[in-house]
Amino acid sequence: MALSQFVLKIVSRCDLSCDHCYVYEHPDQSWRRQPRTMAPATVTVAARRIAEHATAHQLGTVRVVLHGGEPLLAGASGIDAVAGELRRHLDPVTRLDLRMQSNGVLLTEEVAEVLVAHGITVGVSLDGDRAANDLHRRYASGASSHAKVLRALALLRRPEFRPSYAGLLCTVDLTNDPVTVYRALLAEDPPRIDFLLPHANWDRPPPRPAGARTAYADWLLAVHRAWTADGRPVPVRLLDSLLAMAEGDSSGTEAVGLAAADLAVIETDGSYEQVDSLKSAYDGAPATGLDVFDHAIDKVAVHPLIAIRQAGLAGLCGTCRACPVVRQCGGGLFTHRYRSDTGFDNPSVYCADLAHLVQGVTDPPPMAQPRSPAAGGPADLVIPTPRVPGGAAAHPAPTGTEPDALDPAVLDDLGSGYGSTASVHQLAAVHLAKTRALLVALSPAVAGQAVTAPAWDLLVDFDVTAPAAVRTVLAHPFVRRWAYRCLAVPASADLGHLARIAAAVAVRAGAAVDLDVPVRDGQLSLPTLGVLRMPDVAGPVRLAIADGGFRVSGDERSGPVASGHRPPGWRPARRVDTSGTLIEDTDPYRGCYQDLVVAPRLSAGAAGRWAAQLASADRRDDVGGYAPGVRGLLRAVVPLRPDRRGRQRSATAASAFGAVAMTPVPDAAALAVLLVHEVQHLKLDGVLDVCELVDRRDTRLLTVPWREDPRPVEGVLHGTYAHLAVADIWRHRAGAQATAQYRRYRAWTDHALDELLGLGALTPVGQRFAGRMRATVDSWP
Repeated sequence: MALSQFVLKIVSRCDLSCDHCYVYEHPDQSWRRQPRTMAPATVTVAARRIAEHATAHQLGTVRVVLHGGEPLLAGASGIDAVAGELRRHLDPVTRLDLRMQSNGVLLTEEVAEVLVAHGITVGVSLDGDRAANDLHRRYASGASSHAKVLRALALLRRPEFRPSYAGLLCTVDLTNDPVTVYRALLAEDPPRIDFLLPHANWDRPPPRPAGARTAYADWLLAVHRAWTADGRPVPVRLLDSLLAMAEGDSSGTEAVGLAAADLAVIETDGSYEQVDSLKSAYDGAPATGLDVFDHAIDKVAVHPLIAIRQAGLAGLCGTCRACPVVRQCGGGLFTHRYRSDTGFDNPSVYCADLAHLVQGVTDPPPMAQPRSPAAGGPADLVIPTPRVPGGAAAHPAPTGTEPDALDPAVLDDLGSGYGSTASVHQLAAVHLAKTRALLVALSPAVAGQAVTAPAWDLLVDFDVTAPAAVRTVLAHPFVRRWAYRCLAVPASADLGHLARIAAAVAVRAGAAVDLDVPVRDGQLSLPTLGVLRMPDVAGPVRLAIADGGFRVSGDERSGPVASGHRPPGWRPARRVDTSGTLIEDTDPYRGCYQDLVVAPRLSAGAAGRWAAQLASADRRDDVGGYAPGVRGLLRAVVPLRPDRRGRQRSATAASAFGAVAMTPVPDAAALAVLLVHEVQHLKLDGVLDVCELVDRRDTRLLTVPWREDPRPVEGVLHGTYAHLAVADIWRHRAGAQATAQYRRYRAWTDHALDELLGLGALTPVGQRFAGRMRATVDSWP
């Protein structure tokens, strides 16, 4: 789990006395115990911690926001010293995005020169014209701050200081006229405007007129109408985020959407806190009990409430998960869900407002013209926010450098039916990130438990010290399947499997550790390595792991399970020599293919025949452009019991990305076709899991030539993508049978593409994806 955003509280006091401030006016009063300014030594240690974290997790960019209190109270020299120390430690290891949030009243030319010199962009708080701003943003004496804020903004608009002008932050107050506020903000020529709902929760609900359930949405929709009528002259972060998500893109704010929150706060005394708006919930809400002097940032990243905020849909309450607008709303700001009796497991106190706002912003006006789905090149393609099966948000965790979405050019490439090696690798990387996100979603459940908590800590450590071992184990399809099942059916979750995963990583890393690992159903299963049968053991056993193997402590019969040693009961995982693909016949989570029954452990002879046939199929050169998909995505083949009628059966499961299950195949030529067919399903499952290609509100069924029963649109898209590849393989083979098969599969593909492209049930991204398939088929002679 990596954190890439940090709020550095360089000052804990403020020169204004805003009555809606969550730091000073809400339940948490910890500011009273904080040093007034952050000591230089604390700045240095904090900078080192952030640099260590960025290096360990290979972060391309780290954002640090200088905050308070009011950070300008540090003065030009203080800001210069803090920024210089941050740049000294971070510039050599990552790109530092340095920002500041300020009320602006103390901004001077000297300070502005420091901001520009260090590349600091500053967001200034302003609630509108003088009347609106003075409702809350006053000095303790009651004097107005408005004129000084406008003077600061005039300074930032000067050409030499304009690079440091980030934008305006405005807190909504229903007593102010929304359009008047919007126009007053627009007059300051900001690069961006950010509207915030006042911090509130179910114990301290926001003020609103009696019976006005959606008053805050109505206020913001009035701004939206004026902004739209003006031609959207400036980005408005909340409205832009809702519009982007409606088009399938990601949110730009944690206030809406399901993107993972990856932020920590460092207070002036060096203590780590969670997002500081939690101060409005209850006293001590943001505390972690950790600090920069004794704890690495990895320890902060696995804090249960931070993990929940990274879990996307899985971190929301049942009401939110069932809501039709949850992917845009995202449950609202985490802080706004608090209720003293149920914690944060609630909808936002602004729930009705958010639902109304999403609908009002994203529903086009009646005469709006739809955008042409085929217009433009890859830069015009909109890629939706990744989604994890069952709900967890798809962002990297525990750490890793995997991307969390597909590049538009990659989606175009995969849409052709083929997919280059680079595109396939990006798809695999996105889904490794999704497995990480699933583990983060589970982390609150494993925290504090005797067996699983040490295993989680071990995984986090290995993610830094042995990342290749972590990637290898997390990429195993049935690690993902296990995590998926734990989230989908928590009542029967086998959380102890996390310890088996950690043990497998430790063995692969060659580490020397002792770890308690549960035995389940008489088996100790280590993903990617094998299974140790222990039929007489019911509880956890302690593994002494060292030198790439392990011994069961207290059982000398077990011996060190390592290369060249096979103690009784050890069933190692088998691999295909040419490709490294697992012949998976031991993992307890491999039985996920509906009515298909997985085969028991294969005999040595049967396993040898599978391996030889898979190796022969891998060496064939008649699968053309589909070979990268098979070699890049196929992690495991799961043998199925032969069908009683002698039919060839095969399947994939979206929750076990990277695995193909199949009954025995007669020869390598047939196996090559079958593997390509099923890997096409894997590829499309992978794409559908991160991109909305089909309008899920459209429930129409299509009749297709390869099935007797009408099929849903997504099912037809799946079949078409697979049959395109099969047709292409037969196109390159010689003989009458090959010609007949080519004509058959091409006809099926032609028919289905015509139906899909003409139905209107695909999203713009889906329409473009199907159009790429059509272009491929039309290119064949």
